[in-house]
Amino acid sequence: MAYEQLKREVWQANMDLVEAGLVVLAFGNASGADRQAGVMAIKPSGIDYKALKPENIVALSLETGKVVDGDLRPSSDTPTHLRLYKAFESIGGIAHTHSPCATSWAQACREIPCFGTTHADHFYGPAPVTRQLTADEIRGDYEVSTGEVIVERFRGAGLDPDQFPGVLVAGHGPFTWGPTPSKAMENAIALEEIARMALRTLAINPEAGPVSQALLDKHFLRKHGPGAYYGQRSETSNDNR
Repeated sequence: MAYEQLKREVWQANMDLVEAGLVVLAFGNASGADRQAGVMAIKPSGIDYKALKPENIVALSLETGKVVDGDLRPSSDTPTHLRLYKAFESIGGIAHTHSPCATSWAQACREIPCFGTTHADHFYGPAPVTRQLTADEIRGDYEVSTGEVIVERFRGAGLDPDQFPGVLVAGHGPFTWGPTPSKAMENAIALEEIARMALRTLAINPEAGPVSQALLDKHFLRKHGPGAYYGQRSETSNDNR
């Protein structure tokens, strides 16, 4: 089967989102990119996760968005994923969910403050939120515009997608990403937990403020970047997990 490994990785990421409790019904999707092959793979539109198989995953050209392998219609969110792959060249996987806590922040159109070290382990500051789409953007190429407002949010503020591996789309929900579909899925789990803890923090203390820059730096940079020292060093990679 063409693109068998990529399809299986994307299928597994989708199934892991369900197992993690981040997806109900068909509300969500995960994708992956093989940049050397010039393709992305994504869950088909509206397919029940219980019936989803690796061979159902649809592969498309990263350049044109045309289906190159698969008989089913790709997710309706495909244009959003394509826009992010083109804009953020370091990412190899994307996850989109409607997980309740992260989606609540998105619906409130509020970024998630960095209240503690759990958040700082994953995001180098507040989890960003986009502006709301305009009526013209919604009536036009809605899914493309969704990608555009994400890219606009990052470029407008000079945010590094490797330091902020996710975003809240105002009125919609979270998108996360990473170097692989599996890592994008893990970041979706992390963002939901961050969102849940932030809600509880504000319930306990509505005046709570963010952690200090020193603590943010320590927790993020000990896991990410050239000076990272958390976890075990791979013999084939400079990454620390």
